[in-house]
Amino acid sequence: MKSAISRAGDAYLRMLLINGARSALLAASRHEQPDRLRRWALQVHHLRGHNRAAVALANKLARIVWAVWRHDTCFESRAVAA
Repeated sequence: MKSAISRAGDAYLRMLLINGARSALLAASRHEQPDRLRRWALQVHHLRGHNRAAVALANKLARIVWAVWRHDTCFESRAVAA
């Protein structure tokens, strides 16, 4: 599991990604039926703690944002298989 975020690039953008990830973690904990991304984030939070989970989620969100922008598509969240 890759949980680090590079220090290369814009510090302000990195701060925004991590703050957004912290907010997403808080919102994920309030969801009754989290999707795959939220469930993954909560699992990392349980295993590694809040700060590492926020950085791991920020890294994943950055990759999702890049892929959506690069391929000019919409992000579609997938439901968790029961």
